[in-house]
Amino acid sequence: MTHTVLVTGVSRHIGARVAGVLAADPAIDRVVGVDTMPPPASARDGGAALGRTEFVRVDLRSPDIAQVIAAADVDTVVHLSLVSAPSKGAGRPVMKEHNVIGTMQLLAACQRSATVSRVVVRSTTAVYGSSSHDPAMFTEDAEPAEAATSGYAKDATEVEAYVRGFARRRPDVTVSTLRFANFMGPGIDSPLTRYFSQPVLPTVLGFDPRLQFVHEDDAVEVLRRMAVEHHPGTFNVAGDGVMLLSQCVRRGGRPVVPVPSTAFRVLGDLARGVGRVDFSPEQIALMSYGRAVDTRRLAAELGWRPKFGTVAAFEDFLNSRGLFGETSLPVIDWLSTVLGRGGER
Repeated sequence: MTHTVLVTGVSRHIGARVAGVLAADPAIDRVVGVDTMPPPASARDGGAALGRTEFVRVDLRSPDIAQVIAAADVDTVVHLSLVSAPSKGAGRPVMKEHNVIGTMQLLAACQRSATVSRVVVRSTTAVYGSSSHDPAMFTEDAEPAEAATSGYAKDATEVEAYVRGFARRRPDVTVSTLRFANFMGPGIDSPLTRYFSQPVLPTVLGFDPRLQFVHEDDAVEVLRRMAVEHHPGTFNVAGDGVMLLSQCVRRGGRPVVPVPSTAFRVLGDLARGVGRVDFSPEQIALMSYGRAVDTRRLAAELGWRPKFGTVAAFEDFLNSRGLFGETSLPVIDWLSTVLGRGGER
């Protein structure tokens, strides 16, 4: 029986939606949402669905999270607070502190708690990396061909290591780690959705990577199930099927500019400087080699399949943004815009 659930990261779309779904469950007594900022107020961002969620402003990097868990007699923790890219007002060091140090403090609080019996952690398939030596499909037991050395993937790898350590120290706690493919859907704002929303899409010359997406509705349902049921272990989460990048851009009706990887990185730096997209090294690797994961373990564990396959999830995103066949800027105009604004950084 789940009585009190603590959800981290409720100021973000997925966190707000998960908190709202759990708060709507009459079998759950309390839902406590924590973050450094208040949850969204708009219906589009999940604010209208938060219901009876109790919001507590707390920074996971501080010991205060232990007091919140103790005061509320929390028995289930759903940790969704990992961020995939630095915010505009903070750099990479702050992102790493939030992801890694914040998780360490949260797990330390859970370890000391006498009431916590279930911990669910959002991770990412980025922990597998992207390289020319990758298998066709990564299973949960596969090791990356090249260890992550920076960015979100490195953070997630460190977070998972701390989660495994916690699971060893507290074998009485059910620990579930979910490696999500890239989220896709009407409410998702991520480096990848911003990339596909550009009027012209730069691609890495000579590469057509395979991509996988998980629709936000399916992600929320998996997290809900993990929060109210016992499913220990590590699970890949993705929609069925894969898409080539070329298929994605054709469906979006956007022209492409194939450029060498070095030029792709330069364009990414310029675009990031004007708040458009963020082409981190791991993003460049993904756009070169792609990545696909095997989800049979999750299907067998839950007896469930996602409602949206990869193609359907991407099409729902395109429909929500009105991107099908949309008229784009001429390539030269787009490059001029990026280059011109890039000089104002």
